[in-house]
Amino acid sequence: MNNIGHRIADMRETKGITQAALAKQLKTTQSAIARIEAGKQNVSADMLKRIGQALGKNLITLSPGTVNIQIEGGKKLSGTIETNTSKNGAVGLLCASLLNRGTTTLHRMPRIEEVHRIIEVLESIGVRVEWKDTTIVITPPKKFALHKIDVEAARRTRSIVMFIGPLIHRLGNFSLPQSGGCKLGSRTVMPHFYALEKYGVHIETTENSYEIKTAFTSPEEIILYESGDTVTENTLFAAAENPNTTVIKYASANYMVQEVCAFLSLFGVKIEGIGTTTLTVTGCANINQDIEYTLSEDPTDSMFFLAAAIVTNSAITITRCPINFLELELLKLEKMGFQYKQSKPYLSHNGQTRLVDITTKPSKLVSLHEKIYARPYPGLNIDNLPFFAVIATQAEGQTLIHDWVYEKRAIYFTELDKLGADTVLADPHRIYINGPTQLRATELICPPALRPATILLIAMLGASGKSVLRNIYSINRGYEKLVERLTSIGANVSYLDEF
Repeated sequence: MNNIGHRIADMRETKGITQAALAKQLKTTQSAIARIEAGKQNVSADMLKRIGQALGKNLITLSPGTVNIQIEGGKKLSGTIETNTSKNGAVGLLCASLLNRGTTTLHRMPRIEEVHRIIEVLESIGVRVEWKDTTIVITPPKKFALHKIDVEAARRTRSIVMFIGPLIHRLGNFSLPQSGGCKLGSRTVMPHFYALEKYGVHIETTENSYEIKTAFTSPEEIILYESGDTVTENTLFAAAENPNTTVIKYASANYMVQEVCAFLSLFGVKIEGIGTTTLTVTGCANINQDIEYTLSEDPTDSMFFLAAAIVTNSAITITRCPINFLELELLKLEKMGFQYKQSKPYLSHNGQTRLVDITTKPSKLVSLHEKIYARPYPGLNIDNLPFFAVIATQAEGQTLIHDWVYEKRAIYFTELDKLGADTVLADPHRIYINGPTQLRATELICPPALRPATILLIAMLGASGKSVLRNIYSINRGYEKLVERLTSIGANVSYLDEF
């Protein structure tokens, strides 16, 4: 009951409804709602149904992987949509907050499943996390209670591996549950281990956990085994409280890494080379400050709506797009025939991220002669590559998508065939997509990976008729209030009522 109560409170606050207003809708008292949300009152199935109807969510099937949506596709979108802050930036900053012995206040925090999982873990080890609208206030305990860690929540997020970098400064030997998250073939954590071992960190992997032993050392240079986003962040966390200077080579320069660098700089951590693959970090001996930071915008969120506009042949305006992380994507789309207008750049709340507003125009696309593939920044973003698969279904000619990073992700793109796409899978990394094709409505189950799941939703927006997308937990991991946001620009998308 305690978990259900927390979820009810979170959904109520997300929709901006007070306890009193919800109580009025349900013809009950505010004190009764308060008891339900605190897990101090049993709730009947009938009451769960009524609460779910008031909040627009099916609470009886609230467990992950059971929320389903219906899409009436083939409709043009219109209006304006604002880019949300990012999942990847949010989880990086939540993990980074473990470094701070003072209070961390983060503004514009997205209320998404991945964030909820990290917060559940934080709270289970003694961290106090208080939501105030879209702001969270994080207050650490004097001592972390890792023996009380929420194992289930920890295993459902791959980001738990990023707890290691901060916790080596506070704990000697400790254990963390093995992580999960998206299912994208073999996503090894060994680059994390290779980087952290330079700090005297020994990590042993058991069947269910990471066993960490720390004998802190101070390396002058670390060469990363791969230019991964999370491994770069983890290494930055390890360097943040090392007062000596560390040079990190072959680092990721991606948007979430730049966000972490901006955040760590508030504590006085000196980082040279932000936006490049060589970071020179001089840390602080003791991070203990009350600080505030406003999260930056998510380029993959902007890209979702760009793809949705293209597939539905719509004219919409997408505001607050982080242009530095979309330039190559837009150039490739432009060469495919995509037409759009772009505003003059302006700065995000953090004073560093350059933003633009993009207005799309209905366009006739042709395929590129060259293959489309991702690269570490400043290449085409790895998380934006799947959007080109669904876009290619509407481009004349044959498009080759080379998804070399993740084993098996390209296989998920073949699900587009069930919506009328014409694809040929060459191998687990390469897929040919012939277009344009007329997309058709169908019923599908979401794959257990965020980006492949979102492109099925986009295809359904372009497919005439009623489609059903089941088990959208993987989408909720990364996108906040997506159904409501799509509805605001004219999409006919709704949660399925299965009471």
